[in-house]
Amino acid sequence: MKRYIFLLLAATLLVVSCKTPEPKVMARAVPERADDFVFENNLIAGRFYGEALEGNPTSPGIDIWVKLPGALVANEWYSHIADDPGYYHHDHGGKDCYKVGVSLGGGASVPLADSTLAFPATNYRSWEILSEAPDKVEFVLHYPAWEAAEGVSVALDKKVTVVADSYFADVEDTYSFTGADSLVIAAGIKLHGAQETVVEGFSGADRYAIWEHASDQSVEPEDGMIGVAVVMPGADGVMLLDDHALLVKKVASAEPLSYSFASCWSKGDIKDATSWFALVEAR
Repeated sequence: MKRYIFLLLAATLLVVSCKTPEPKVMARAVPERADDFVFENNLIAGRFYGEALEGNPTSPGIDIWVKLPGALVANEWYSHIADDPGYYHHDHGGKDCYKVGVSLGGGASVPLADSTLAFPATNYRSWEILSEAPDKVEFVLHYPAWEAAEGVSVALDKKVTVVADSYFADVEDTYSFTGADSLVIAAGIKLHGAQETVVEGFSGADRYAIWEHASDQSVEPEDGMIGVAVVMPGADGVMLLDDHALLVKKVASAEPLSYSFASCWSKGDIKDATSWFALVEAR
């Protein structure tokens, strides 16, 4: 009898120990909400705009969502949109209160041609989940070819890696183009001048970070602060252009461009600009 109880307990412990860990990351297409593509870990969340949203806006910009550390929230927020299309603009332990419009938002990239940001002609049109585990997810978004400059046709494959317990997501942008030997690519952050934006450029010229009030208060006032950052090891330089803080680098066709973007909310664990800039500096 004792041996039976021992074996039963051992089997129970084995089942518990083999149980799949609760996921801390997620990424998926959201056809039920204008073809969004959402990503999230236990600290950050955001989305890219899809085909159904083109014209409102057509933009590669990363739409930052603020959230409290802990549970994944995106699927729960999206589950309410049939009854309340603006549900995720209200605070449910976080919300969408960051304005993107036609911009790079919180860390996208585009070619820089003749001192102009050459935005894609469409939003992402197809996607792939490359790998998915409880603590890491990798996906690729495909942007069809557009004319980045006269005679220069360019297409983009954007690979994003989201891992648990990090305010940063890693990007590998591969621009395939014809009509030029190389292109300068700019990755950066939209600056919302009316939101008392504090910009930190750092000494290494390979990262930018901002700290500002919420940029979109049209649905519900937001008294918190948002931190956004981009880090690009080996960047050729930094610049300010068209209300953006940019890191730039020259690439050849099909040469991957690696960088990271990050965000935080002052209602979470990072309360002030000093703490945010220190975290970005340490990346």
